[in-house]
Amino acid sequence: MGDAVEIPSFVLRGRYRALDISPQAVSFTEGCGRWLWESKYPSTPKGYQVTGVFMKNWDSLDEHGVCTADKDCEDAYRVCKVLDIPFHQVSYVKEYWNDVFSDFLNEYEKGRTPNPDIVCNKRIKFSCFFHYAVDNLGADAVATGHYARTSLEDEEVFQQKHIKRPEGLFRNRFEVRSVVKLLQAADSFKDQTFFLSQVSQDALRRTLFPLGGLTKDFVKKIAAENRLHHVLQKKESMGICFIGKRNFENFILQYLQPRPGKFISIEDSRVLGTHKGWFLYTLGQRANIGGLHEPWFVVEKDSATGDVLVAPRTDHPALYRDLLRTNRVHWIAEEPPTALVRDKMMECHFRFRHQMALVPCVLTLNQDGTVWVTAVKAVRALALGQFAVFYKGEECLGSGKIMRLGPSAYTLQRGRSKSRAATEGSSDAHDVGPVSGPC
Repeated sequence: MGDAVEIPSFVLRGRYRALDISPQAVSFTEGCGRWLWESKYPSTPKGYQVTGVFMKNWDSLDEHGVCTADKDCEDAYRVCKVLDIPFHQVSYVKEYWNDVFSDFLNEYEKGRTPNPDIVCNKRIKFSCFFHYAVDNLGADAVATGHYARTSLEDEEVFQQKHIKRPEGLFRNRFEVRSVVKLLQAADSFKDQTFFLSQVSQDALRRTLFPLGGLTKDFVKKIAAENRLHHVLQKKESMGICFIGKRNFENFILQYLQPRPGKFISIEDSRVLGTHKGWFLYTLGQRANIGGLHEPWFVVEKDSATGDVLVAPRTDHPALYRDLLRTNRVHWIAEEPPTALVRDKMMECHFRFRHQMALVPCVLTLNQDGTVWVTAVKAVRALALGQFAVFYKGEECLGSGKIMRLGPSAYTLQRGRSKSRAATEGSSDAHDVGPVSGPC
C-alpha cells in the first residue's frame, strides 16, 4: 500500500540552545522490517545525542524465512556502526499481530479494504515505539524518515516543557498549548502524510521529520557521501510489507476460510465464473475470471450471498461514486477545524490512496463526529475500509475510515431511466382517448 516506510528511527536526547543540526538525512525502505535511517545529526556537545533503533514487527519464522527482517536488522546495525552511534533493536511482533494484522484480517473478512500502514503508524510506531523511546531510552524526541513536515521547527521540539496532560472529560479547558500541524513534504511525489493521518498530537509534538524538506534524489546523494552504499543498492518496498512478493490470494487463504461465490455481471446478471471468497477482491481491481479474455472489474460485493459483481470496462459508471461517510474522524489537531464546527460544512480536499491526486470535496459534520464527504466530481473505486485523508492547503487535517458509500453513477443512471420510463408510461395512460360504451 504505497511505500512501506518505517523503522529504524532515531531517538534524540539533549536540548541545546545552539543546536548544531545538519539537515542531512538518509532514508530507505526495507521490506518487512520496514526501516529507515536519519543522520547525520552530529553527536557533539552542540548537537543531538543520537541512538539508532530497529523495530521488528513481523516474525520471519512464521513465514518460513520469506521475510527479510533479520537481514534488514543487520543492515541497520551497519549504518549505525558507520555513523558511530549506539544501536538498539526492539520487537513488536506480538503487538503488531494483535493490533494491526488481526485488524487487517477482520477487515478483509468483512469485505473491506484495510490500510495496515496507517494502522501501524497509529498503534505501533507512534505509540508502542514512541513510548519506548521516551520512557525506556529517555529520548527527548524521535526522528523518522517519513517524507513529511510539521509546523514546529526542530529547536522548538526541544524547547517544549513536557508536562503530563491532565486526564478527564474537561482536560482541554485547563491546558493551553499550540497545535502542531502535520504538513506535506517538499517533495510532493514522495509525501507520506497520508500514512501519518492517524498519528496523535502528543507523538507528533515530539517527532522530527528530517526528510521533509528534501527530495529522494538528494537523500540518495547524502547516503552515498556517507558510505551507506549497502542500503543504496536495496529496492524500495512497495505494497503490504508482510506479504512481500507472494501471491495475495494464497497469503490471505492461509488465514481466512474460503467462501466460494459467483462473479455476476452487473449489467445483465449473467454468471461469468466463480471465486474462492469475496474478501479477496476490492472495488476497482481486475477480476481474473477463467475462460474470459476481455477484462472485467469488481464494482460491488454482496455480503449476503458472497457474490462479486463485475463490469466490463475500467471506466464503467458502476465504479464511480461521489458520496461517502466515515467513522469518527481522527483530527490531527484533536478537534475538528473551526470552520467545520461553526458552519457544519467545509470545503477541502481528500484522497483515499497514497499518491492519488487530491479530490476537491465538501465535508458535512455529524453530531457523532463522523463526516459525510461529497466529492465535487465522482471518483473511481472508493471502497469500504479505506481511509479518507483530508487536506486544507499543505496541511493534513486527519482521516476517517470509510464506512458507507453512496450510490454509484450506474445505479443513479438506472434510477433516472426507470423514473423516465414510469413518467412516460403514466403520460401514455392519460393520453388514451375516450372509450365507447356498450352498444
